[in-house]
Amino acid sequence: MLSRMRGRILLAVVADVVLVIVFCAIGRASHEESPLRGLFLTAWPFLAALAAGWGISLAWRRPFAVLRTGVPVWVATVAGGMLLRILAGQGTAPAFIVVASVALGVLLVGWRAVVSMVRRRSGRSVTAAADENMKA
Repeated sequence: MLSRMRGRILLAVVADVVLVIVFCAIGRASHEESPLRGLFLTAWPFLAALAAGWGISLAWRRPFAVLRTGVPVWVATVAGGMLLRILAGQGTAPAFIVVASVALGVLLVGWRAVVSMVRRRSGRSVTAAADENMKA
């Protein structure tokens, strides 16, 4: 049971990290910047904020939960990432904040919502899945 839980936590961490990096790479490419060159400079504020979001939300307890984990991780990633970008002298134009908020919400909350729907359809009761998402 413990190794299964560790596997789920690792999967969730990897999914979140990869999706934040993909978001940053797409953003760099959309501005005709090399998606790889300078990627770390773009990604580090969001990755640091993602780690803080995991800590604040205690995400390892319910790594796939949409409301209990996904939403707080998303909010912390956006808010903390923007704050760190400001402190590092990087841009935080209002349009960028909106785009980052929407994109990271779709990515960080979205994959958890997909997992939740797949679990429900694979035979788990809707009540059990909802209980998992609502537990504190």
